[in-house]
Amino acid sequence: MPVETWAEEDGKVALSPGERPLTPEEVRTRYPALGMAVGGERPMRQGLMREYVPVDGTPRAKITDDRFPWKIAEKTTNIADLRGCGLDRWLASYGRVRQGGRRVTRLARPGLPGRSADHCGSSPRKEKDMRKRVCLAAGGSLLAATISLFGAAASASASTTSPVVGYTYLDDNTATANTIAGFDRHADGSLTPIPGSPFAAGGAGLGSGLASQGAIQVTSDGRYLLAVDAGSNQISVLRITADGVPVLVGPPVSSGGTKPVSVAVSGTGLVYVANSGAGGSGYSGFRLNPVGKLIRVPHSAVTVPDVSGLGDVFFNATGDRLIGTRTGTSQIDSFVVLPNGRLLAAQGSPFTGQGLGQLGAEFSPASPSQLFVSNAHNGAGLGTVSAYRDSFSGQLTSIGSSPYADFQTAPCWVEISHDGRYLFTVNTGSGNISSYSIKPDGSLALIGSFAITGGGADIDARLSPDGKYLLVDGAGHNFVSVFAVSGGTLTELSSSPTPLPAGAASSGIVNT
Repeated sequence: MPVETWAEEDGKVALSPGERPLTPEEVRTRYPALGMAVGGERPMRQGLMREYVPVDGTPRAKITDDRFPWKIAEKTTNIADLRGCGLDRWLASYGRVRQGGRRVTRLARPGLPGRSADHCGSSPRKEKDMRKRVCLAAGGSLLAATISLFGAAASASASTTSPVVGYTYLDDNTATANTIAGFDRHADGSLTPIPGSPFAAGGAGLGSGLASQGAIQVTSDGRYLLAVDAGSNQISVLRITADGVPVLVGPPVSSGGTKPVSVAVSGTGLVYVANSGAGGSGYSGFRLNPVGKLIRVPHSAVTVPDVSGLGDVFFNATGDRLIGTRTGTSQIDSFVVLPNGRLLAAQGSPFTGQGLGQLGAEFSPASPSQLFVSNAHNGAGLGTVSAYRDSFSGQLTSIGSSPYADFQTAPCWVEISHDGRYLFTVNTGSGNISSYSIKPDGSLALIGSFAITGGGADIDARLSPDGKYLLVDGAGHNFVSVFAVSGGTLTELSSSPTPLPAGAASSGIVNT
C-alpha cells in the first residue's frame, strides 16, 4: 500500500470530493484506542488531527504538526495497517496536555523509523522544495516495508492484543542507584513493562517507604518526568521519548533540603519540592525551562520544623495556590503563589487538621478552591477525609460536616476524578479503596469501599488521562493494581496486579 507524504499549505488540508469528516460517534466507535473525544479537525497545543472517510471508504488519518509549518508536516496511511503492524504508538501514544485543568489526549509530531521525531537535519530551503506532494511506493518507505513484512499475521494478532495508548511510571526509590519503572498502558487497562525498564534516575533512593504522595510527577505537556531521589537529596528530570522510554535530561539537581519526598509542577513550569529530612525540612522552588533544566527560584525556600514530617506538596489547577501537608504534626501549610514564583503563607498557616496524620491531599480539578485532605492516623476503622475551601488569600475553611468518615484504616492517599465529581482514597491499613461523591458545594458522600486483590500497604494512586482506570501503587507487595472506573464504582481488572521491578520500594505513580 502506498504511503503518501506531503507538506501542508497555511495549516490547512483540503478534503477531496466525496470525503467528509468523521462524526464524534464514528471516531469513538472506529478508533477507541486513539482516545479521541471529537471528530473532524480539532486544534491541539502541538498539532492538528483530521480523520476522514475517503471515496473508497477506507478509514484514514491526517496528522499535522503545526509547530514546523515549513517542514514535512503531514502523513497519511491506512490506520488499520498501522494498527496491524503493532505501530499504534506512531498514531496514538504521545502523552497528554491539560486544558482548563482537565486532561485530553494529544498527538505530537510522529517519529518514523530511521527519522528523528524532531525532523532534524533538514533545511528550510530543502523543506520548501518538498511542499509538492510526493507519493512513495510501499517498497520505498520503511514504514510501508514494515507493513508489508508483517502482513496478515500481524493484523490477526492485533485483534487479540490491546493497543498501547499511554504509559505509567513509578519512582522505584531503590537504594544506591534509583530507577524509574515504566509500563506500556493498553486500551483495555492492562500493563506490560516497557522494554528496558527500569530506567536509571541518576540519583539514589532510600530503599524504604517515603510515606508521601507525589514522589514522581509528569509535566502538563507530557514531555518530562520529575522524580525525587530521597537517598541523595536530589531531583531528577527525565524526558519522555516517543516510545515511552524516560531518558535523563542531565545530572540530578539538589532538592534544596534533606530527603525530598514529594514534588509538584504547575502548568507554567513552576516546581516545588517538599523535603522531610532532619536538618533540611521545608519547601524549595524551581523553574523548569523548555529544555528540561531546573533553575532555583531565588529566596523561595520555606523552612519547617523537622518534626513536621512533610507528606505532600501540590498546586491547584490554576497554579496560584500551593498546599503542603505536615503528617508528623497533623497540620496543613497553605500558600499563595506570587508572580515571581515565591510563596506567601496564608494568615493562620499552618492550619490544624481535622484529625491525625494529614498526608495525601488534592485540589479538585474542576473547582480550584476545593481542597480535600486525608486524615490517616486516627486509628483502626476511624479514617476520614476533610473538605476545605481555599480562599483568595489562602485561608482554609471547613466545608459542610467535614471530616467525612470512610470507616477504614489509614486513608493515606487521595485522587479525584477529572470532572471533580468523585474522590478515591487508598486505605493503606485496610487493603482497599474508598469512594466518595463530591457534591457541587464540595461536601462528600461515601459510596463504599472496594477491595484490592492481595492488598495491604498500598499507597499512591492516579487515574489514567481518560479517567477510565485507576492505577494503584501496591508498594507493600511490589505490584501495581488497576481498576476500571464507572462513576464512583471500581472493578479490579482480571489482569491486575502487575509486578514491579525486583528491589523496588516504590513511591508515587503517574500516567500519560
